Amino acid sequence: MQTTISSPVTFTGTGLHSGRPVRMTINPASAEYGIWFKRVDIEGRDNMIPAHWASVVPSRLCTLVRNDANVEVSTIEHIMAALIGCGIHNALVEIDGPEVPIMDGSAARFVEGFIRAGVRELADPVRMIELLAPVEFAEDDAWARLEPADGFLIDFHISFPDQAIGTQNKSLDMSNGNFVRELSDCRTFCRQADVDAMQANGLALGGIPGENAVVVDGDHVVSPGGLRRVDEAVRHKMLDALGDLALAGAPLKARYVGHKAGHAMTNKLLRALFDQPDAWRLVTCDDATARHLPGVGVRRSDLPLTA
Repeated sequence: MQTTISSPVTFTGTGLHSGRPVRMTINPASAEYGIWFKRVDIEGRDNMIPAHWASVVPSRLCTLVRNDANVEVSTIEHIMAALIGCGIHNALVEIDGPEVPIMDGSAARFVEGFIRAGVRELADPVRMIELLAPVEFAEDDAWARLEPADGFLIDFHISFPDQAIGTQNKSLDMSNGNFVRELSDCRTFCRQADVDAMQANGLALGGIPGENAVVVDGDHVVSPGGLRRVDEAVRHKMLDALGDLALAGAPLKARYVGHKAGHAMTNKLLRALFDQPDAWRLVTCDDATARHLPGVGVRRSDLPLTA
């Protein structure tokens, strides 16, 4: 069955790039509603923005959605990953600013809030997007692909010159609570030189190493406390991919493979997918399939100790 959150959950924090204080409340919604953002600080024009691949506009370093009235919300990837990773299909996200709070740089606090509030089943069945043929998008030496699979899986490969990250590979089945256990606490990461350049250009003003991001410099992890997992970087890229794929509008029955891919590439992959109607179909989940969707059966004990 489709689901929504059982009761509203509110998060407060700052935006990673703006440094601006933000209050965000995730509210229950009816079946077939999907995920919508509402900018409660804006009046006099349309302040509703669908969490949908077609609403994504190019943005540096994050995923940003915008409506036809030029009202936007950025850095939505972590909250979207938390929603799909907890099996929440319908919700209204009210936010009083243009950027989702970064929290600790992962999705763990969002997940903890959702588990505490609980998830409520709705009467309508879940429909999912089943891949019938591979679809790929590539630029330079980076690429992303969706291919048929029996379930929802993510494979990711990254390679960075900094020895603190280096080359990392990871494959995970996203069924049930695997996102919560394996990915939810993995933080965004960046190089010290990139942080300096972004802040010089008025970005990453809310970034604090150790509090909401992992910062590396060569073979050294600058952030106090170091890494939560030895492969935290590739796990966070998988978290981002899950959040960006949540904008497909329905759960996926597919394998996603990312090679040096990022937010923009995953969105371009979704656009390529929906430009090929013979590569996918919308199907109603049977009971066996529904039992293995992301988030089904998640418990508080699934949360990593860092949450």
